[in-house]
Amino acid sequence: MLVSLVFAPGLMAQTTAPSPSISLPGSQSPFTGSEPEATATPEVLQLTFQDAIDRGLRNNLGLLLSGDQTIMARGERWKELSNLLPDLQARLQEDVQTQSLTALGFKGNLFPFPLPRILGPFNYFDARASLSQSLFNFKDLEQERAASERLKSAQYSYKDARELVVLAVGNAYLLAISTAARIETADAQVTNAQALYKKAADQQKAGLSPAIDTLRSQVELQTRQQQLIAARNDFAKQKLSLARIIGLPPGQEFALTEKAPYQALTPLPVEVYLQRAYTSRSDYQAAQAQVRAAELAHRGAAAGRYPTLGVDANYGDIGVNPAHSNGTWQVDGGINIPIFAGGKVHSDILEADSQLKQARSQLGDLRGRIDYEVRSALLDLNSAADQVEVARSSVELAEEALTQSRDRFTAGVTDNLEVVQAQEAVAGAHESYIESLYAHNLAKVELARAIGDAEQGVKRYLKGEH
Repeated sequence: MLVSLVFAPGLMAQTTAPSPSISLPGSQSPFTGSEPEATATPEVLQLTFQDAIDRGLRNNLGLLLSGDQTIMARGERWKELSNLLPDLQARLQEDVQTQSLTALGFKGNLFPFPLPRILGPFNYFDARASLSQSLFNFKDLEQERAASERLKSAQYSYKDARELVVLAVGNAYLLAISTAARIETADAQVTNAQALYKKAADQQKAGLSPAIDTLRSQVELQTRQQQLIAARNDFAKQKLSLARIIGLPPGQEFALTEKAPYQALTPLPVEVYLQRAYTSRSDYQAAQAQVRAAELAHRGAAAGRYPTLGVDANYGDIGVNPAHSNGTWQVDGGINIPIFAGGKVHSDILEADSQLKQARSQLGDLRGRIDYEVRSALLDLNSAADQVEVARSSVELAEEALTQSRDRFTAGVTDNLEVVQAQEAVAGAHESYIESLYAHNLAKVELARAIGDAEQGVKRYLKGEH
């Protein structure tokens, strides 16, 4: 059963943390990788479902990258804030220089006394503190507010990344224990096929059945052996994939301690889930923050036409040297009125308007996608629950039919073709049951993710609790 979970990129009006994306299985998404934790140990690690989630929340690469994006957004917010805060600097200067009077245009024949070609060397000392402060700049103010909203969006995106890690780990763990169940089933089928082959061979030696029965049972045995080999290989690969997602050290041996659980979950009305999703989903809150950031950025672009007010001041001590110096100070205040900036403000407004439209469109799309994901998860949950019940009944019927076929073959009423067909029916019934269990549990995980409650609620949902 191939499961593909895709989440769209974030709503980036300017520079912020993108919403994570994940495609399972077999993609190169950062959520399928990790930064390995520590080194491998010789003992076999007993890994529970919750342990796997906890390790994923520490080591998963997608979450680590999302955390770095949050730090970047925080730095950009401080950059915008610095335009509104005072700029205070101190400077200590010692100047020694000479000056060429000839280069300045002084000629000796213009004065009644001879002039030297070079003045100096002379020096002066200056220790000074300077302050620059913007008193009113509406554009910088709106840009700082927009950066604050982008920081909120990045923080929400980080929370959403945690939800995606739970989804990725949950999917990988459930897939691995489903494959483990296939190994148990295949092993039991090999045992049954071996018993059938031995019985057919014994009856052939006794002259009670033809050689075709022995050949048929031998083919069935080898088919089941091949399936067992393939199941073991798939299980080993699924464990490797799970280890990569949760950041286990390379080469670390571990065992899955949980089996495929089944607990019926009575769904609530879809309106209840939708209300929870719009309230709780971090990616939706991140998109709303991006819209607010784009609106503030648009207002900031339009404020490029507004006057700005600022003040510059300095105070220091200047003289030939510190012992022969005196204090000086200066205060400058002014208003800057933009008249013509070559269309830059108009360009900024057009860009901001485009980004605002994109953010609003993506928010509307995300709202529709949340509705789709919630309804789709509920449909999968209900369908998988029905499939589990049908598959469970099919297993019981197929095993009963296999028992009767064996008895008929032993009694010589029929050949072993009927038994082989019954064995294949049992194998198919068990496979359907395993797939339905996996689909049912994955639908619970997807529902928890769809309403924004994966990190806290996935264990409750698997136990059949809301």
